[in-house]
Amino acid sequence: MKTFGEKLKELRIDKGLTQKKVAEALSVTVSTLSHWECNYQEPSYKDLLTLCRFYEVSADYLIGLTEEP
Repeated sequence: MKTFGEKLKELRIDKGLTQKKVAEALSVTVSTLSHWECNYQEPSYKDLLTLCRFYEVSADYLIGLTEEP
């Protein structure tokens, strides 16, 4: 099963986006996004919801309760 960070990175790459573009769209720093993708940090609840909306996936998918986006 993929980790939260692996899923985030895969979603970003599948959309052809750079970390900089995603960070700008989410109003976070590139460092913060990188830490999420590397599983060094977890996003806040608010940021998790923003990620779900941005990537059009469920929170259940991102946190590993389901493998269906």
